[in-house]
Amino acid sequence: MTAPFLPSSPNLTQLAQIIQLAVAPVFLLAGLGAFLNVCAGRLARIVDRARNLEPRILGSRGDEHDRLIREVRLLDRRIRIVNRAIFATVLAALLISAVVILLFMAFLSDFRFGTAIALLFIASMISTGAGFAIFLQETRLGTRSVRVRTSILDHEPDPEEE
Repeated sequence: MTAPFLPSSPNLTQLAQIIQLAVAPVFLLAGLGAFLNVCAGRLARIVDRARNLEPRILGSRGDEHDRLIREVRLLDRRIRIVNRAIFATVLAALLISAVVILLFMAFLSDFRFGTAIALLFIASMISTGAGFAIFLQETRLGTRSVRVRTSILDHEPDPEEE
């Protein structure tokens, strides 16, 4: 028998089960947040490097100017790639949030959201995978771009400098 002043409430056992179901997506959100932090840090370093090159480009000539222009173009490309990884990851987080919301809406209403929840979760996994794949592309590009110039590797000190 329920007290007359309490509205009918959902079964607490069922609510506990819904909360348990929502825990995994919430942990996934935490992981996506950590990944976004890595992406943002990487983006900040790339932007800083590009900004540091700007005054050098304006003051350079010849081969050095061409090399710096190639480097800043590569940095610009990397910025775009990291932004795409961030977009895909944020999209995944939004989709996971929608999954959690629909889990609770299904519990509180008579609507059946099972198919929508499954499709949103699948979409979030696709978006997560895309974000990771795009990030992998950027890290490989960044690694390939860090080449020590032959002129530095072959540099011999002048005998007068010793």
